[in-house]
Amino acid sequence: MQSVQIIRADYNDPRHGADLIAMLDVYAHDPMGGGTALPQTTKDNLLAGLAAHVHAFSFLAYDGETPIGLANCFEGFSTFKARPLVNIHDIAVHADYRGQGVGQALLAAVENEAIQRGACKITLEVLSGNKTAQRSYMKFGFEGYALDPEAGHALFWEKAL
Repeated sequence: MQSVQIIRADYNDPRHGADLIAMLDVYAHDPMGGGTALPQTTKDNLLAGLAAHVHAFSFLAYDGETPIGLANCFEGFSTFKARPLVNIHDIAVHADYRGQGVGQALLAAVENEAIQRGACKITLEVLSGNKTAQRSYMKFGFEGYALDPEAGHALFWEKAL
């Protein structure tokens, strides 16, 4: 493998757009991404939606010309710190490139962007059964979140609409 290159995706660049959608589809096919292909409507609308969302940004990882990783992020706001935060909504590395530092390189790019934005923290979600990803995130410095250990750790819930 050539050295990994991490670039900030330009949602209006056709190549970046195609690579972003391809990597997100790879992630969607993975059991940790749900195990099914992205719907065509998602593929058709994703880039315009991201481009219209002023707080969205993405990074693509490449091995030469081959896309091998992706991080989709959104800037939010911490009311307790009165500062921005960055949430990693999607992070994926192609199965053929896992364990080679690609995920760590993507996390470093996100961290650098978060620092430039004056963010107080980076957040992400991970499935409880995804021990490989958990080890990668812990290696980078992530940990479970609790304001008071007696109250327990934060849980990520959803209500589909």
